Amino acid sequence: MTGAVLLAHDPIGTSPVESVLETLTGLTDGAEPTAALALVRRHPDAFPLPGGGATRSLWQTLASVAAVSLTAARTVEPHLDALAILSEARSAGHPVPVTGDDATWGVFAAEGPGVRLVATGAGEHGGVRLSGTKPWCSLAGSLSHALVTAWDSETTRRLYAVPLGPSNGVTVQPSAWHARGLADVPSGPVAFEHSEAVPVGPPGWYLERPGFAWGGMGVAAVWYGGAVGVARRLLRTGRAPDQLAQMHIGAVDASLWAARATLSEAATQVDRGRATGDAGAALALRVRHVVARAAETVLEHVGHATGPAPLALEDDHAGRVADLQLYLRQEHAERDEAALGRHLLEGHPSGAPW
Repeated sequence: MTGAVLLAHDPIGTSPVESVLETLTGLTDGAEPTAALALVRRHPDAFPLPGGGATRSLWQTLASVAAVSLTAARTVEPHLDALAILSEARSAGHPVPVTGDDATWGVFAAEGPGVRLVATGAGEHGGVRLSGTKPWCSLAGSLSHALVTAWDSETTRRLYAVPLGPSNGVTVQPSAWHARGLADVPSGPVAFEHSEAVPVGPPGWYLERPGFAWGGMGVAAVWYGGAVGVARRLLRTGRAPDQLAQMHIGAVDASLWAARATLSEAATQVDRGRATGDAGAALALRVRHVVARAAETVLEHVGHATGPAPLALEDDHAGRVADLQLYLRQEHAERDEAALGRHLLEGHPSGAPW
């Protein structure tokens, strides 16, 4: 099993990544997706916190897992994001909940039409209750805890840590999850009824902290790994590649190289403290755009090169393609391009940003 290398000279085989991949192969087919969280518990050195000097190693591990199983990476990524958020809050002097090492986390921050989650009660140290519905809560029925954004006023949202489950008034509602991709990672609405919660950071902190941009780039590392997994199908055609096949391989290689180089440079910027504030927000938009377009290029060229047979007859390949297509839609495509353009124009009102 091969890792998804972020730098050409990064060794795979003697690093913690290889141990993670060996554990991943030991997970039985059909096991609960949350079994993948054992990767984090068994190999903590392979999943360092972002921004601490080893961001490239973290993203390489995420990409390597995604190249093998996008379902596993999709499960692990938000758990790691939650741990990073709690660490960031702790470092900033904000109170955080104390949980056991076996806690499994999600991050539920999406909003949706017609639903609203509201926080009521006291301030910093308890007495907060959440009521309402939160949409797009992935694996909510399988996790022990979540970091959830809720409205603490008419105009501001705040982050809260919440134990999940009926005993805390948390109910996973029926979901119309018909996705062919990431079928084992359902995401649907969750109802909260006076659920006890603990504030994590002040109002607005969740979106304003540097780690928000870092987490978005970590998701892009997962997209990159998923694209690597799809791209490897090109090298298993069973026949000598003609010039057209060589063209597809070359296009895929160049796209993956661009994504890999972008992630590697971004990891350096994060660890050097150059990805905070407006700079971090712009970097995250750039990274996610480059990696998402590279992954879409891979999907297109692999599809053109291999035709319908692998999609129809190969469960593994068809699953990889469907998983990646769905996960990429977490990037907002042209809307994120517009956001980046607006960001640049506002930051450079009197001249070109390049």
